[in-house]
Amino acid sequence: MIDASARTLRVLSLPHPLAATEDPLEHLAGDATLTWARHGNGLLGFGEIARSSATGPERFALLSAWRSELFAGAELHDGVGTPGSGPVAFGSFAFSKTSSQVSTLIVPEIVLGFRDGAAWITWMTRDPQAEFTLDGALVRLEALREEAHESHSARVTAVDDGGVSVEAYRAAVAAGVERIRGGEVEKIVLSRDAVLSLDAPVPVADTLRELSVRYVDCWTYGVDGLLGATPEMLIQVMNGTARARVLAGTLDRRAGLEAGDAAATAELAADPKQRQEHQYAIDSLTAALGPLVTGLEAPSEPFVLQLPNVWHLASDVRAKLAPAADGSTPGILELLPVVHPTAAVCGTPRERAGEIIRELEGVDRGLYAGPVGWVDGAGNGEFGIALRGGIVEPSGTAVRLWAGCGIVADSEPEAELAETFAKMRPMFQALGAPLPAVH
Repeated sequence: MIDASARTLRVLSLPHPLAATEDPLEHLAGDATLTWARHGNGLLGFGEIARSSATGPERFALLSAWRSELFAGAELHDGVGTPGSGPVAFGSFAFSKTSSQVSTLIVPEIVLGFRDGAAWITWMTRDPQAEFTLDGALVRLEALREEAHESHSARVTAVDDGGVSVEAYRAAVAAGVERIRGGEVEKIVLSRDAVLSLDAPVPVADTLRELSVRYVDCWTYGVDGLLGATPEMLIQVMNGTARARVLAGTLDRRAGLEAGDAAATAELAADPKQRQEHQYAIDSLTAALGPLVTGLEAPSEPFVLQLPNVWHLASDVRAKLAPAADGSTPGILELLPVVHPTAAVCGTPRERAGEIIRELEGVDRGLYAGPVGWVDGAGNGEFGIALRGGIVEPSGTAVRLWAGCGIVADSEPEAELAETFAKMRPMFQALGAPLPAVH
């Protein structure tokens, strides 16, 4: 853990002098930029002033404590006063409590914030000699942008199976169906990976911009080499109100080429298998949140979310966080271990599903399907599920993509395999790679 008390963290947050643009990702510079953006709203982080990592079952608690200690001693000058202003950390967490993958919180030097047509800049520094003014923050932002390494014109040269091959995935789905029919679990989510090799460093900033343009209804994220565009909000906390978007039940948009969009979406909405899968995800989230909230609102019927690559059954859940005896409400980092993993990415019941996933996949998922997002000093924040994305490999010239599907009693290996290809499509498109044929 980093010594958070080494120097007082100075935080200046003020309205940005430039009008907010339609797409915050226009401001990206360099391949290490921290990113969270959707519909013209979001946060971009530049530089790094502190980070901490943790593994294992206590990763959420350890990083939450580190963030609290670091931010508690901050010399705060917040002239904006909105969730996401003041001190902010971006984070990514491993999917599994057994994973060797580190979970990380990163505090950038500069954050650009955008919400509802307004913009602000936050500067975090430990330098007592820094010109702690708006002009000083803008000068530091430009310096960080100039230092940023920018990669362009990389071309995908190979697509290879990852730790879970196509053949292994078919076998895992078949084995999973047998375990479900045998009564061990009701649902499990099985995933596979693929590796895209490039002839130059992965152009992270360009890839994020492309994802944002193509998948406007998703949250575009980038944290320390993890990047993608997730359609699923695991949990959002804003001033004591929690929200989530639950997705489960999927149909490839290519089905509409034959049946027509209206017929295809009607088929998805009426499919018992898909609706059952979706209900498991809703039930797991609401059961987890129940003891911590009041006035929980969960729709009785899902809607069909239309994305460029797939349709999903979706439900938006909202609740007021219940105050504790001291009047405080849990912050977003305290909620993450409560709601993660949902049935949408793990299964039902959760513990047994996780055990079977580790057995059948046989590999460490790492950050795939884990929480990714941001948290501010007040415990507000947004964490999506790391889906429709990939992780830049240590070489810097390859990306490991992941995709998974919910498996229930009547799942078919070929159909689930085809769905993983559809879910990898956003990253293939963003990297300019030919779409793979389903084999």
